[in-house]
Amino acid sequence: MHFRFAAGALAILLCGIAAGQQSTRSQATTNALILEKQEGERRVHRSAGTSTGNAPFILKFDPANGPSQHLVMFTEDLPPGGSIPVHKHPQREEILILQTGHSRVHLGTTTREVGPGASVLIPPDTWISVDVVGNEPVSLIAIFSEPGFEQYMRAISVQEGEPNTPISKTELKSIREHHNHAVNYK
Repeated sequence: MHFRFAAGALAILLCGIAAGQQSTRSQATTNALILEKQEGERRVHRSAGTSTGNAPFILKFDPANGPSQHLVMFTEDLPPGGSIPVHKHPQREEILILQTGHSRVHLGTTTREVGPGASVLIPPDTWISVDVVGNEPVSLIAIFSEPGFEQYMRAISVQEGEPNTPISKTELKSIREHHNHAVNYK
């Protein structure tokens, strides 16, 4: 019995390795992308009187940049006193990596202060917010299991170097309603 199990497991492992090698070869020529820290689609939030102000961010990988069909990743530097407002992503998981600074993370019913290098796994439909605590910025990476949120981020921002007019409360409300499949705010 143990021999059959071990032989079956080995066969599955070898098939997986062969499939992975084949996949790696094709991805290396069609879907691979290497970006430096400051490379990607550079954007700036349109100020809406929120604590992110005109903070810059970089869309690194998504269906428009990549071409990743299933993942979305962006980076952002939140200034001291900045925050990510309370929100949730329906049907999408998110991984948040807080690389620098100190933050207070509100995840569901849990609140915790974390330091540099903290990672947060956010299940779908879970309320999340982050407050920068301390005097240094928080540099973060956000990774999503499905595309959608990046379109909201584009709608509330402009490309770096473009004219940046403040976003009105009415316009922000309309954008949030249009993108409620990807993000909901309290």
